[in-house]
Amino acid sequence: MNFYPADSVVGDVSWIPNKHYSGVYGLLKLTLPKILPRSLEKVIVLDTDVTFATDIAELWRMFANLKHKQALGLVENQSDWYLGKLWKKHRPWPALSRGFNTGVILLHLDKLRSLNWAQLWRSIAERDLITHYLTSLADQDIFNAIIKQHPYLVFTLPCQWNVQLSDNTRSELCYTEVTHIKIIHWNSPKKLKVKNKHIEFFRNLYLTFLEYDGNLLRQELFGCNLTKTTRKDEELSKLNEEDVCYEFRRACINNYRTHLYLLDYDYEPTPDGYDVTLVAQLSMDRLQMLETLCKHWDGPISLTFYMSDAEAQQFLSYALNSEFLNRRKNIGYHIVYKEGNFYPVNFLRNVALRQVNTPYVFLTDIDFLPMFNLYSYIRRSLQVLDVNGGKKALVVPAFETQRYRITFPQSKAELLSMLDMGSLFTFRYHVWTKGHAPTNYAKWKIATTPYKVQWEPDYEPYIVVRKDIPEYDTRFVGFGWNKVSHIMELEAQGFEFIVLPNAFIIHMPHAPSFDIAKFRSSAHYRNCLKILKNEFVKDLEKRYAKFYQTVVVR
Repeated sequence: MNFYPADSVVGDVSWIPNKHYSGVYGLLKLTLPKILPRSLEKVIVLDTDVTFATDIAELWRMFANLKHKQALGLVENQSDWYLGKLWKKHRPWPALSRGFNTGVILLHLDKLRSLNWAQLWRSIAERDLITHYLTSLADQDIFNAIIKQHPYLVFTLPCQWNVQLSDNTRSELCYTEVTHIKIIHWNSPKKLKVKNKHIEFFRNLYLTFLEYDGNLLRQELFGCNLTKTTRKDEELSKLNEEDVCYEFRRACINNYRTHLYLLDYDYEPTPDGYDVTLVAQLSMDRLQMLETLCKHWDGPISLTFYMSDAEAQQFLSYALNSEFLNRRKNIGYHIVYKEGNFYPVNFLRNVALRQVNTPYVFLTDIDFLPMFNLYSYIRRSLQVLDVNGGKKALVVPAFETQRYRITFPQSKAELLSMLDMGSLFTFRYHVWTKGHAPTNYAKWKIATTPYKVQWEPDYEPYIVVRKDIPEYDTRFVGFGWNKVSHIMELEAQGFEFIVLPNAFIIHMPHAPSFDIAKFRSSAHYRNCLKILKNEFVKDLEKRYAKFYQTVVVR
């Protein structure tokens, strides 16, 4: 996938008065012969509101029908717009008969360049703007004006390749059976609400694609005979299928489909150099925690969701209809699509971590609620402790409640009171003491200044660090040792762990995940996790020769 910045060519078309709702960007197709590389001979140009009902390779083969100077393959317009009959005093731009729709274009770049395309379309646009003042249909008006004057440029595609759905079209005349349709074009601001006698069929086709498992499309669904060996193929060939932990090793080399920034993200870090982004990952069953998390943390957030295609559409609808989430533009939502039998927790964390644009990150989990104003407190602490000057990880002490409804503490004093009353506890005190014991909660209760603690095996605190830290080790999937391994590598790199005296997060109760259930019920799962632990430590010792030789993986 290649991206070409529009900034370099917006000036080529911004002088054209245009009342189409797409604005200046509706005119940018005119600049494609200029912006695309010279090595590119021909392209298919598509609007983003089309649904393919066939293999796109069929459309590509239509290029063979373009003869001599024909450089544009287009479908005739299916409305009476260019006939000027829609209302009294309607004066459309000049067009050949009904004109052509530019939602689907076969564009022969070499032929257009040989015609000095940029000068051709500009001179015709300047001439027609004298009498028409502005464009109503953006690039389509100018394309049609060019074809009117130079009809030899166009090859008329069969109308099934651009069945146009809007209230003023007669698209039903284009086909006898809906199965003959190649491309459905929702070319109306109304989109799915347009009127057509087959609209239910079209809507259902659209919804089918939304619900489709994209991993099936990724396979040879349309008979793509790929002979090129991929990185995943090479990695798989190195695995031994007789290995008792084969499924674990296979899971960590999956090349997951990933959609970055599902919704708009618009945030510039604070200029002081101490801004921090909360980083977390989640699946659909934790979605109910998202709004509450956002109410506790007003700073930037980078989230990775592990979802099916259908779940991603459900989340999109949820986010767009949430008045609270809709107002936030400083949250990066990234989707990793489900594949395989394991939850790729560290892969998800790495995706979220890579998208951070602040110098610091707060590495946490979605089921923790930060204390109110933690964002501003962390920023002040980063500045006071001069974290920028060395390898320091700031520890945010973690607590938990077993109650689904609590009055969230407004201060450290309130939290200490709740600890005394038994409505709060130190995190995992009863099932995994080693995970947070080095934080030294007894000292934290009376601390007024930050204090350093020593790393110990199995330590897995929630920390604030610089963004440019090692990524999480993706061999750990599902439950177990995913955070521990990351903290161990920071220790191997010489990081200091400094506990913040007035910071805290609270784990909220929820049903156990499927992965923790597998860990608890399967001796094979636990055995493979132990094998992966030992391999990780050996790899760590190779990379960091001075790392503790006394580390024992139990």
